[in-house]
Amino acid sequence: MDIATLIGMIGAIGMILGAMITSGGLGPYVDVASLLIVFGGTFFAVMYRSPMGTFLGSFKAMSKSFMPKLPKQEDAIEAMVELSNIARKDGIMALEGKPSPDKFCEKGLQMLVDGADEQKLVKQLTQEIRAMKTRHAEYQSVVQGWIDIAPAMGMIGTLIGLVQMLGNMEDPKAIGPAMAVALLTTLYGAFIANVLFGPILSKLEGYSASEVIYREMILQGLRNIARGESGRNIQDQMVAILPPKLQAKMMAA
Repeated sequence: MDIATLIGMIGAIGMILGAMITSGGLGPYVDVASLLIVFGGTFFAVMYRSPMGTFLGSFKAMSKSFMPKLPKQEDAIEAMVELSNIARKDGIMALEGKPSPDKFCEKGLQMLVDGADEQKLVKQLTQEIRAMKTRHAEYQSVVQGWIDIAPAMGMIGTLIGLVQMLGNMEDPKAIGPAMAVALLTTLYGAFIANVLFGPILSKLEGYSASEVIYREMILQGLRNIARGESGRNIQDQMVAILPPKLQAKMMAA
């Protein structure tokens, strides 16, 4: 569980609700017509701009912003150093059945055991990294759709409310509900885009970047194992792929 995501979302929503309650209660901020326009309209607009499988899969992807399963990069480095020592001592075939950090690494190890050369290994695993990035980008595009469309739906609702208000200027009782639709749809659109889905997209992009770095580290380690490099060289080259802050942390450890 990512505590920052959970506390951040609850805190942001709590501050907004608290302001509403202290300023007169939640009643004035609830309008069925506005909810239908913004929440319902955005939901279906995002749906038809994406394939159904990608749209449905995006909800599972968004849940990862709360419960990410990010592999530990330092554990990967230790595992690759250990595997390289085994390969140098007993040969590549000795790697068969050895525990690996994840399925991506396991596949690379199996390719080496099966006799794949470095060029074939790099080509296959690079394609997998590229496919993962494409898959993540598709899900992130759906989240971006919520961010883009919700404010637009809010503006549509505002225009609807203004049309209703201007068409009923002779009836003072009709002006209030129409104005509520005009204002609340803008509020709902901003809430969806900036409080709900904007932070989630940022989290997903960060996690995706971390996973790409992790897989590139694994690929670098496997390449060096194929070349017969020493564990020390493998460690140095894998650490070099990390961002500067993580490099400093690894060096200090």
